[in-house]
Amino acid sequence: MSGDRPTGRAALLSDLWRDRVQEAAAWLRGRGFTGGTGLILGSGLGNFVDAVSDPRAIDYAAIPGWATTTVAEHRGRLVAGRAGGRDVVVMQGRLHPYEGLPWDALLLPTAVLACLDVDTVVVTNAAGGLNRFYLPGDLMVIRDQLDLHLQDPLRGLLADPTPPAAAPGRGARPHAVYDEDLGRALIAAGAATGVPLHAGVYGSMWGPAYETKAEIGMLRRAGCDAVGMSTAPEASLLAALGVRVVGLSCITNPAREVGQPELSHQDVVEAGAMVRDRMARLLLDFLPRLG
Repeated sequence: MSGDRPTGRAALLSDLWRDRVQEAAAWLRGRGFTGGTGLILGSGLGNFVDAVSDPRAIDYAAIPGWATTTVAEHRGRLVAGRAGGRDVVVMQGRLHPYEGLPWDALLLPTAVLACLDVDTVVVTNAAGGLNRFYLPGDLMVIRDQLDLHLQDPLRGLLADPTPPAAAPGRGARPHAVYDEDLGRALIAAGAATGVPLHAGVYGSMWGPAYETKAEIGMLRRAGCDAVGMSTAPEASLLAALGVRVVGLSCITNPAREVGQPELSHQDVVEAGAMVRDRMARLLLDFLPRLG
């Protein structure tokens, strides 16, 4: 692949990993994984693939260059098919920064997804509720993010590190990660399906330990409404590659600075199971709105 002239989104990637991304994308395109809308499913939310018709699935471990997830309840499969009248490519499970991979390996699946010619990606996650009005099982449209990894996850991964200009005709702002029009469409889908939605700021932390009470206080004072251990690096990369991004958090628990309850990964999974039918109904109404 190194002798091929990069085109499209692959041309936006640095030499560090462009060949690896192109190799995986070409391998997947040859098996019918391409186009339409991408979805990245977080903890406890992987059952959306049950709504995909005519599914084709490949384990991450079979895809050239991909690492496989080590987290329970992250199935680690790429699924292609039809949902909501759209061709979809679904990541059933994701890699997390705390799994110890360097950023180029961690974000390689996200870059491959962008190079499969998707125009939009829906990024979902399980998150702790920092906003005092949020309850377990609530859903939040991500309107912005605070990445607290304290390093640039895209450093060295882009051919041109300067932010892209706003997409013409879409009302997007320069440097905006989440597409405002898509956020409004998701809220409209919630109104149409009777699924209530919040809109707020997502804080992304390293993990895997859950936040201390002092960290919860810091995040609240910084303006975060929910906190998790993923999403921000993925969303930043997708936006840098010209993909429209919309984010959706499933609130798994209320975070309290005083009297904070103990939380386990099983609690997170159970909260995801509680809302997965509502989330599927919401997304199946949202996808046709993409045109």
